[in-house]
Parts: sequence; C-alpha cells; structure tokens
Amino acid sequence: MTLGRAFIEAAKRRPSAFCMADSTGQELTFARALTASLLLAGVIRRTTPGQRYVGLLLPASVGGALANVATTLAGRVAVNLNFTAGHDAMAAAIERCGIKTILTARAFVAKAGIEAIDGMVFVEDFLKAIPLATKLRTALAVKALPSSLLARFYTHEARPDELATIIFSSGSTGVPKGVMLTHRNILSNIDAAMQVFHLTDPDVMIGVLPFFHAFGFTATLWLPLVNAFGVAYHPNPMDAKTIGDIAAKYRGTIIISTPTFYSSYTRKIEPGEFAHMRYAVVGAEKLRQPIAAAFRERFGIDLIEGYGCTEMSPVVAVNMPEQRPGSVGKPIPGVQARVVDPLTGEGPLVGEEGMLLVSGPNRMIGYLDDPDLTAAAFHGEWYVTGDIATIDADGFIRITDRLSRFSKIAGEMVPHMKVEEEIQALLEEGHTATVVSIPDDARGERLIAFYSDPGLTPAALWEQLTATSLPRLWIPKREDLRPWRSIPTLGSGKIDVQSLKRIASKA
Repeated sequence: MTLGRAFIEAAKRRPSAFCMADSTGQELTFARALTASLLLAGVIRRTTPGQRYVGLLLPASVGGALANVATTLAGRVAVNLNFTAGHDAMAAAIERCGIKTILTARAFVAKAGIEAIDGMVFVEDFLKAIPLATKLRTALAVKALPSSLLARFYTHEARPDELATIIFSSGSTGVPKGVMLTHRNILSNIDAAMQVFHLTDPDVMIGVLPFFHAFGFTATLWLPLVNAFGVAYHPNPMDAKTIGDIAAKYRGTIIISTPTFYSSYTRKIEPGEFAHMRYAVVGAEKLRQPIAAAFRERFGIDLIEGYGCTEMSPVVAVNMPEQRPGSVGKPIPGVQARVVDPLTGEGPLVGEEGMLLVSGPNRMIGYLDDPDLTAAAFHGEWYVTGDIATIDADGFIRITDRLSRFSKIAGEMVPHMKVEEEIQALLEEGHTATVVSIPDDARGERLIAFYSDPGLTPAALWEQLTATSLPRLWIPKREDLRPWRSIPTLGSGKIDVQSLKRIASKA
C-alpha cells in the first residue's frame, strides 16, 4: 500500500462523504477531491518529465492538500517548503533536492510576501488549462471504475519503500536537515495512531499545522484522507477566532497543536465551539500544567501530550489511553524506545536519565545526501533522538531535556530546560521563558534568559531565582535576564531558539 493508493481506496469507499474544507469556504466530498487530485496529477506528470522532486509552497488548505495528493499520484516526491523560515532556508532546500518545479498559488504568494523563485508555477493556471472533456471523463472514471483500475490508468504506482516526501527539520536548534520518509514509514505511523485513537467516519480533524511540519504532513494531511474521515483546514494556527469558527461549523473532534497555541485557544475560543472535540493532542514543546489545567477547565477535556520527531514520521509516544501527568506516554504500537548512557551507550536504563533511542517501521531511511549525518543519527536499528529522558518500569517516557540544550559552564553541564522551568514558575500565567547560551571567555558559555512577563523586572526575577533550589552556577546574571515582549516561534509552533541566540549574541 502507498499513500496515493490508500487515498483512492478511501475515496471509493465514501465518495459522497465530506472530505475536506478550509476557512476560505472551499468544501469537497471524497469523490470531488479524488477527481481534482487525478486531474492535477496528470498535469504535474506531463509538465515535470524526468523530475523526481516537486516543491510545494502552499498553506494548510484545500489547495495545499490537493497539491500534495496530486504530486504523490503523479509519482513525484512532495517537498513542502518552509515559507516561514525565510528565502535562504527555502533556497537551500530547493538546491539540496534539485527542485525545478514549485507548485504555489498567486494569492498565497502575494499575501505571504514571498519573493519570486525560479520554477514557480501556479496551481490555478494548471486547473484552468485542463479541457472540460478531460474533467468530465475523469469524474466519470472516478464514479465508475474500481480503485485498482483508477490507480492503473490515472496514477504512477509507487512501491511502499519508495520516498513519499522529504521534510526539512525546523532548524530550531541547528541547520535544517532533509529527512527522507517512505510511504511505508508514514502509513505505519498512521496505522499505529489509529490503533490508539480509534477514529471513525464521523470524526473531523481540525488541521492548523503547516504541511512542511511532520505532524502536519502525516497527521493533518494524510491520516484523515487515507482513513476516509473529514478535515477542515486553517493556515494560521495562531488565529484562534477562526479556528473556533471552523471547529464549530464542521463539528471538529480532533485537533493537534502546540502548548503556545493551546494557551491562545483557551483565552479566545468559546467552549461551545469545541463542544464536539474528543481529542486535543499537544506536542513540539513541554506542556506546562497551568496550560493543561486551564484548557481542561474551559473545554472539559484533557490535553493529550505526545512526543515525536520528524525522523520517526513523526509520532513516537502518546499519553493515552492511560495517562500519567508529566510524561509523554508509552510508545505507540510498533515503536520501541530505550534509554541508554549518553556517553557509553550502555543500557537500557530504567528510571534513570539518559539518551532516548527509538526504533520502528516509521523510522526514516536517512538524511538526504548526507551519509555521515545519517550514520551519526543511527545506533544500529535505533534512531538517536538527542533527547534526555527517563522510562519508568511501566514504560512511560518523560522527556527531561535535549542534549543540544545543555551548556558547559565552568566545566559543569547545565540543562536549559530545568532553568526555564524555574523561571516559568515565577512568571504570571500566560507568559513564557526560553534559555539560550552564548560563548563566554571566562566560563566557556553563559546563559541568556528571555521572558515575556513585562511586570517582572530582571532584578526582581534574579532575586526570586536565588531563592530557588537552582545551583548558583545555573542562574543567569541579572543583565542576562531579558524581558522580551513576544518570544519568537517557528511556523511549527516551536520556540525559535536560533533567532534568540542571534539576538543574544548581538546584545
């Protein structure tokens, strides 16, 4: 099975059912979505001869979903470009893949203020160029032909172990890497997620994550499409008002977002708009209990914390059906996890901190054109996550920090996350803090803490930190506690650590 074939079979099973919609008012049944995808796939196939990769520069929307499906049906590898990362990051991804064709839309390019890029073609032009007779013939075929013949006559049949996509990591803690994921990787992750959540035909996903994000690509794009339930998109995950509107209109039952975005939803979305919500899954950043408690009080459901990484397609663990506060749950079906000593690799360690390793059929095949980086990321069959974690005797995983977010200060390893947690506890509700490090001639590195609470002066914050249990070496200097009106985030919802490091270095 491949993603394209799975979608065809789902569409044939529920042709007249609601498939997808977005906040612009577009709305399609499965039959219409399949027809549009096959038509667009034909154009892509004819206009990209000899090209393996096709760039996609579109938001989370009906158009963005159809373009992804069509690219896959055309036998090309979809590469969703991160338009929030800036021109240079997009150019690097385009060059790395050798992309010659980039599907986009005029209205989106204009609204997002994206510079013209060589190879841009517009989806609306493709669709206008399709003759009426071809549209009618394809619609008739979708209605009359079985899925096997539709796949044979209208698509390029890929193999399960062929590449489905390349997702460039967000670069929140380093240079983005091209993660190569196959059809089997993504479908195995979807199958495991379905075993956990038991989603059915009446369910509706509220899709707010971008498709260049691994959770957006797997969970909000392909998971509903291959399981024949609906999805309603909105491209701006920070626009709580519109998200509330579409959740109410389409009776949304599941949403996936980040702690930062959920905090906004709690303040701005009316409880009735989430009245049909069964699952609210949270990831990307550590979930703080005040955010979880406020969400539960307003909407009457728990935020379900999960954990994943792009290299695992991306879901690794979810804190359900059993929930253990503070953990990200147990590994999903088919995924194995272990903790080992980060220096020696010895393990598994139970109840002790160490490096988290994960494995399963959803593990990437490697990084694009980077065998050295790929080799460094694997320990035998295991992917080395770079996260510091514990696994208790019952199998629950707790993420305690990230190895790349430790600083060596005066010879001692200082964990940023633990410092952040202490600062966070001193801020007014709704505010956040992030710690970064910069070089320091005297002690090797020094910590800079950015926080968004304007009512707390650096001097007052420093005094309160000295009264905590934090070792004195871990506490940033007064002048390195910096009020910051709005902590920058990436398009994925993660804190933009690299931007903060640049700001810290210039000060």
